[in-house]
Amino acid sequence: MATLTIGQLAERAGVATSAVRFYEARGLIGSERTSGNQRRYSSSALRRVAFIRSAQRVGLTLEEIGEALATLPEGRTPTKADWHRLSRAWRPRLDEQIRRLELLRDRLDGCIGCGCLSLRSCSLVNPGDALAHEGPGAVRLEP
Repeated sequence: MATLTIGQLAERAGVATSAVRFYEARGLIGSERTSGNQRRYSSSALRRVAFIRSAQRVGLTLEEIGEALATLPEGRTPTKADWHRLSRAWRPRLDEQIRRLELLRDRLDGCIGCGCLSLRSCSLVNPGDALAHEGPGAVRLEP
């Protein structure tokens, strides 16, 4: 089986070599070391990086991606069936993310949901800082 250098893997996967090192440090991909201590990746690492990048594009965290990859037998790349199973499991989380983004989009022109005290026209105005007990940030945008 042919192996790839870190530069070859990065180029073929369309990521920086620093991303490859980062994914490896997080345990998302693995490599073998040569006698000169250089990293060598199997061609299957390309599919794992593609899987990681696809999952990141839909908003999943590296922790969620790592948990998904951990369900696969050691070193195996995700198959179409694996992607289908995992994406089904992620659907409720993604639906919630979509709901939150739509809420933000719909309120963005008038208010960002921060509960500030400064916008008189804000439908989410927070007189007297009544929302302080709910914590920091955009508490009105939380479910």
